[in-house]
Amino acid sequence: MPSPRIALVTCRPQPEYDRDLPVLARAVARAGADVHVVGWDDPDVDWAGFDLAVIRSTWDYSLRADAYVAWAERCGRLTRLANPAPVVRWNTDKRYLGELAAAGVPTVPTYYCPPGEKPELPAGDGEFVVKPTSGAGARYAARYRTEERDTALAQIARMHGEGYTAMVQPYMRRIDTTGERALVFLGGQYLHAIRKGAVLAPGTAYDADKIPHPDLRPWEATAAELDVAARALKAVPDAPELLYARVDLVDGPEGDPLVMELELVEPNLFLAPHPGSLPHVVEHILKAAV
Repeated sequence: MPSPRIALVTCRPQPEYDRDLPVLARAVARAGADVHVVGWDDPDVDWAGFDLAVIRSTWDYSLRADAYVAWAERCGRLTRLANPAPVVRWNTDKRYLGELAAAGVPTVPTYYCPPGEKPELPAGDGEFVVKPTSGAGARYAARYRTEERDTALAQIARMHGEGYTAMVQPYMRRIDTTGERALVFLGGQYLHAIRKGAVLAPGTAYDADKIPHPDLRPWEATAAELDVAARALKAVPDAPELLYARVDLVDGPEGDPLVMELELVEPNLFLAPHPGSLPHVVEHILKAAV
């Protein structure tokens, strides 16, 4: 039986800070697959020549979201794509948070402001966050105090000028002490979790570079976190088969976990702090390729 031909899909140039990708590529190759690390927008790639294309660090997708979704749909017609193209289309627009909330999943409250609509910023003394509905790595995300409303409005105006829909959320203050937790799932089953510190520091400009995973460390998910994560995954439209999933949680005002993001497209799987998970990921990739 010939070795499965597998594409691990990234962006161009390949991100130096993707610590998972080289480790994963070597491990899948050692397991007997013919592995190729390729850029999603490389016109020379023959997607039909692969048994499986696994989306990994395509972290520039938010700069060209429409082109990225079109690529996923084209690739999905030519080979098996993980995760599937309909999931990519749904998950690349963070308005999915509204669908999760409507399905009863505890989520961070979110207001959306598309281009052409006048922004409505929160009243009161609490901090709030502005970011685009299509974004990765905290790009165009910032944290504001009430007296910084003019700066926040200027950010939204710039995003609107570039065609982005803005999303506004109350800043969950507990993240400064309890951090953000990311729960990783493989084939629908819980794999491992990490905890990281707050990404958005006060006063950091929305167009400044941020450290996406500060103070990263392993985490043991609680029963409450696992319950919320399971509810979020169950609410994904049409209950597709997911090779991987990551549910990012923060604590709400009462300390209960809330979904901040549901990462089904190109999530960091955090294999470095959990090296024991690597064989399980390899096994699931090989199974998906046959």
